Amino acid sequence: MTRAFIFPGQGSQTVGMGRELGEAFASAREVFDEVNEALGQNLTRLMWEGPQEDLTLTENAQPAIMAVSLAVMRVLESEGGVRLADKAAFVAGHSLGEYSALAAAGAFALSDAARLLKIRGQAMQRAVPVGAGAMAALLGLDYDAAAEVAAEAAQGEVCTAANDNGGGQVVVSGARAAVERAIEIAKTKGAKRSMLLPVSAPFHCALMQPAADEMAEALASVELKTPVVPLVANVTASRVADPATIRQLLVEQVTGMVRWRESVLYMEAQGVTRFVEIGAGKALSGMVKRIAKEPEILAVGTPADVEAILKTL
Repeated sequence: MTRAFIFPGQGSQTVGMGRELGEAFASAREVFDEVNEALGQNLTRLMWEGPQEDLTLTENAQPAIMAVSLAVMRVLESEGGVRLADKAAFVAGHSLGEYSALAAAGAFALSDAARLLKIRGQAMQRAVPVGAGAMAALLGLDYDAAAEVAAEAAQGEVCTAANDNGGGQVVVSGARAAVERAIEIAKTKGAKRSMLLPVSAPFHCALMQPAADEMAEALASVELKTPVVPLVANVTASRVADPATIRQLLVEQVTGMVRWRESVLYMEAQGVTRFVEIGAGKALSGMVKRIAKEPEILAVGTPADVEAILKTL
């Protein structure tokens, strides 16, 4: 099997996401209805009508992005008889996308994934007062150079590499003053561009420990089954299928770095040449193009995309 299904993370949310799917396919509407019911919230209306600033709130964006990914999977199954176990060697997701990947692979119930992501978003927002933390993208530096910049900028505060997205794109996260120092230091180290990201909390760094503690408690109460295909985990950039290990890695992921570049390279080394991005946007497709040698990439988020991919699966 040379195919991996990959699932996007935060930043992929846009008003209108999933609407065409919901209008075209009853199976997609069922997913959105199930997520709404699990959350006790009309998330679908927010996804389709906005406003964008409310959709972008972490506690809404996380379950919304997952909902679109799982709606796509449900449509592929209902319209094309696609079974993940027959079509993919691995699943992987970027940050919250791991929950989407695991739900798609049958490790989580959809309703549990929605509730966990709502809790995760709220916990991440609570962990650090608004304005106290920040994240910045350092463009044009490889991981080692970016990690050195973060270490130099820390000066006793938290500042670490949070996302290694490949292609010279590394995101650093931590205390706001330290991240701002990192932006200035990066300019002297050859970065093409360095900029603060429009996020409300410093994800994937040690400041998120209170959120990790909350997620440990939330995950302990949820049934987690063996996924039908292995997950390539953010924290280890290698395959995992044992439910207890997955549970622990999801806790560690809150404070740990998203090792996306290494994850793609791992899948490529295992023979994967085709990457199928499931859900809103095409952010991961762009990352994979910058990392893998000659990948075949398909992004599936609309009815037209579904029609196209069913001809190739």
